[in-house]
Amino acid sequence: MSISNRLESNFKFGKICFFKGLLKIDRLNEIIKNTVDVIEKSKNEIFDIAEGARRECKHIEDELNLVRNQTLEIIRQVDELKLQEVESRHRLMIVSKNIKEFNENDIRIAYERAKDLQIQFIIKQTEEQQLIQKRSDLERRLKLSRETTSKAESLVSKVGVAMGYLGGGLMELSEQLDDIREKQTLGIKIIKAQEEERKRVAREIHDGPAQLMANLVIKTELCEKLVDKNPIQVKMELNSLKELARVSLKDVRKIIYDLRPMSLDDLGLIPTVQRFIANYIDETKQNVELLVFGEPSALAPIAELAVFRIIQESLNNIRKHAHAKYIHVKLEFIAESIKLIISDDGKGFDKGNVKSKDIDGGYGLLSMKERVDLLNGKLEVISTPGKGTKIFASIPLQINEG
Repeated sequence: MSISNRLESNFKFGKICFFKGLLKIDRLNEIIKNTVDVIEKSKNEIFDIAEGARRECKHIEDELNLVRNQTLEIIRQVDELKLQEVESRHRLMIVSKNIKEFNENDIRIAYERAKDLQIQFIIKQTEEQQLIQKRSDLERRLKLSRETTSKAESLVSKVGVAMGYLGGGLMELSEQLDDIREKQTLGIKIIKAQEEERKRVAREIHDGPAQLMANLVIKTELCEKLVDKNPIQVKMELNSLKELARVSLKDVRKIIYDLRPMSLDDLGLIPTVQRFIANYIDETKQNVELLVFGEPSALAPIAELAVFRIIQESLNNIRKHAHAKYIHVKLEFIAESIKLIISDDGKGFDKGNVKSKDIDGGYGLLSMKERVDLLNGKLEVISTPGKGTKIFASIPLQINEG
């Protein structure tokens, strides 16, 4: 299996694992959000129950007050009827004993009055007993309703507290899962960029030093055959071999430099950038101005590499696409970060039409932004067709590489 096929296979396997991880995170995130929704819905339902219990308490209290007033009134009426009934029976007894003193009509009236009062008394007594029973029932209902209301209010309060802790915790977990998802998305892009870079390096080695080394082998074999027959031609071939070796060494050094400039470790960021820009000017004949402000501070190695890569990729993009005459690179060291501005007067571009990688397969603007984001920095690109491009970047001086 070729290098490119192995890289493609590894990338596909990583992509499958990545999407499986995303599905698990999405499912867990869905469960968390559904749980929060159920808790919120349950809280609202308990609140409705508590409100209903309070309304029922008020209704029972109003009805109980009415029944109590009715009971007091009926007791007063019963007591009054009792007195009247006692008086009517006493009147009937007097009339019955002194029948000679009263006529038949007096006796009939006394009898009917005693009977009517007795019936009214019995009826009122029955109403009194019913009202007392109703009052007792209402008092029991009120007691139970108050207990239900108290429990519901307590439950609402407890669920509110639980919702405050649990809901906040779950939402925080959901946000963390979203953050993990974004980091996984960024991770797969980084893996893809790494694989693309490996393919590029493999292609450069195959097309450059590998071909030159093959030619060296062929020419060496030719020299062996000609060494006795044609010494003059052997000398010419050896000169050609020497030139091939120089070109091969130059290509190997360029590949190594593209992977990581050794001068970053030996000399630091500013000398490395100065050397790169000097070589760039020699190759392109473009006007590049480098400005450094502030006291160059010791950067974390990963931050130094990020700044250098942004400058390198920006200038390479300008060479390939911008056709600019003047380029300005400004580095400013301030309290806790380094500011980078790269501007040109080239043809510019429409950001909406830029894809994640450029047409040559190198690192694109998106990859530069992802590199800066990983370092908790910021990157902004401003470009208008026909009016050049400006790249603003800000990267912390110290990075926790853990």
